Amino acid sequence: MTTTTLAVLVPLLPFLGAAAGLLLGRTAPGFVRPLAVLPTFAALVLAALVAVRQDGGAAVDAATELTPTGSVPVDLALHIDGFAALVAVLVGLVATCVQIYSTGYLRDDPRYPSYAALVSLFTSAMLLVVYSGDLMVLLVGWEIMGICSYFLVGHYWETPEARAASLKAFLVTKLGDVPFLIGLFALAGDAGSFRVTKVLGAVASGGLDHPTLIALLLLAGVAGKSAQFPLHTWLPDAMAGPTPVSALIHAATMVAAGVYFVARLLPLFEASRAAMLVLAVMAAVTMAGSALAALAQDDIKRVLAYSTIGQLGYMTGALAVGDRGAAVFHLLSHGAFKALLFLAAGAVIHAAGTNSLAAMSRMRNLRARVPDAYWTMTVALLALAAIPPFSGFFSKESVLRAAEHVSTGHTEYAPGAAGWTVLVAGLVTALLTAAYATRLWLLAFRGRGADAPDHGRQPLAMTTVLWVLAVPSLAFGGLAFRLLPDWFDGADLAPALTTSVLGTGVALTGGLVTYAAWRHTTALAARVPLGAVTAHPDRPGADGGPRGDAAQVEAEAIAGHTPAYGDVASAPDPADPGRLLLGPLHRHAAAGFHLDAAYSALFVRPVRGAAGLVRFLDREVVDTYVHGAGALPRWLGAAVRRAQTGNVQTYVSVLLAGTVVLAVAAVLVATGA
Repeated sequence: MTTTTLAVLVPLLPFLGAAAGLLLGRTAPGFVRPLAVLPTFAALVLAALVAVRQDGGAAVDAATELTPTGSVPVDLALHIDGFAALVAVLVGLVATCVQIYSTGYLRDDPRYPSYAALVSLFTSAMLLVVYSGDLMVLLVGWEIMGICSYFLVGHYWETPEARAASLKAFLVTKLGDVPFLIGLFALAGDAGSFRVTKVLGAVASGGLDHPTLIALLLLAGVAGKSAQFPLHTWLPDAMAGPTPVSALIHAATMVAAGVYFVARLLPLFEASRAAMLVLAVMAAVTMAGSALAALAQDDIKRVLAYSTIGQLGYMTGALAVGDRGAAVFHLLSHGAFKALLFLAAGAVIHAAGTNSLAAMSRMRNLRARVPDAYWTMTVALLALAAIPPFSGFFSKESVLRAAEHVSTGHTEYAPGAAGWTVLVAGLVTALLTAAYATRLWLLAFRGRGADAPDHGRQPLAMTTVLWVLAVPSLAFGGLAFRLLPDWFDGADLAPALTTSVLGTGVALTGGLVTYAAWRHTTALAARVPLGAVTAHPDRPGADGGPRGDAAQVEAEAIAGHTPAYGDVASAPDPADPGRLLLGPLHRHAAAGFHLDAAYSALFVRPVRGAAGLVRFLDREVVDTYVHGAGALPRWLGAAVRRAQTGNVQTYVSVLLAGTVVLAVAAVLVATGA
């Protein structure tokens, strides 16, 4: 079987699994789980075979005309280079782990068949984006992911949080997709093709007339899809969906698509120094702002959500300094440990019965309830904090090294200001990342107070996946820069001494300072009770024993967080080290620096006001004319109808009176009176 055939099957198999799962979900529920797991696993195996055959060498290209357009053709094309091969393996691995994990996590969920089918379709769409060699076909996968995220984030549609989050995710990403689509058409118009290879050829030959405008339009779509400032606000709210969905979105699909798109077309962005500088500023603001926000969150999943935004900022920062090898390296490394963090968080939420770190800090021996999640999450948090020798250290260091290289003027593709911007923001974010990772670990696993509730052991499907993902979280970074340089354009990914010392030093500082703050505040925890655990851990399950449905526990925790604990941004909890470290900034950081409120004041309220004005004009002005046009004939008809009495004498009298009037009028006209 040729490499091209294998590559076609990679996105096709999950798509067929999704279609079969939807068709058989009600009539043959016993087939739903195999149809969810097996096609995705087969896609992973085939993606690995494609990567082995590609071997980091020349890109695999194949195309056939999809439909004649009369102008710019649309081709069903493949373009598989080393980056595409490795990213496809990551997507397959994370999707397979999510599907396996979900069989245990949502084992009693009545909507599991549609959920599993949507996850498979989501996976297929991302694989289409990864392998596609035509930008219009890529756009199809791009938009399918958007609609899948809407349904998956809103899986717990009974809760208002899930309904609002799904709608917000859809609308914010569509806001970026409008200029993105315009940019694609403008790019095809200048290049004369949607094919990736021809577009890059046009860029190399200077054939683009408006590179800056096109790049900025495309960046708007990337900011929406990859949750970069200022279109990042949908991602923290998307935590209202099931935890496995969060793992899939954050680790290997959707948010990674924007970064991958820029890496795919990096020469286009390098053709505009203004676009590269805008990308650098966007990355820097995203990195630092999201790290500060993560340090103030109480919801464990929102901490990880803001963490994802910050790590995506590292990737866009690497692209802003012209190093797509470092960007994709961090994308791969981050995909492994972020999937592990979310799936482990799902096990922790199941055990604690709440998603509140403040509540977990009042529970003793929570780590004993979830030993697998405890150890694997520790590995993932160390990777997130970029502590050597975990994978996050090597990939994040490659980003800092690339920024330092540009800041000293060693490249012509990116301005030195972009290098300094990314380097300084990257070091500040490394400090804050270690701080919030340490805070999460201490509050979740070193709590004091009553014993943690017992919801029973997690299913084997959930715990096995955690250990599978722990392997690349620990070892991928160290192996990649030694064994896989050919897949990264032959770039040297080895750590540099200066940035390694700086990055590790600030990370250790952040962790130690947070630990000291926690030691100072932990004595206050016992004096500030926060109330009952939101998911009511003492309520028995259907069999009279402890409840074991993780999805139900999570849904109750999400729905009950605000009623039980109030607004975390203003709730007094002196036991939180993040509150001590951030001081007066904590209230603003916990609220995401009020960007949602600002957007509501600047955009939502004016639009709703304009809509109210239009509705008033429609009802009171336009409808008045419409109603009047109908009322006037009706009134005339009513007046005429009154004359139709049915009395013959009346009719004769009127006839005679009319005759007399006409005779008098004729005489007057004849005499000239």
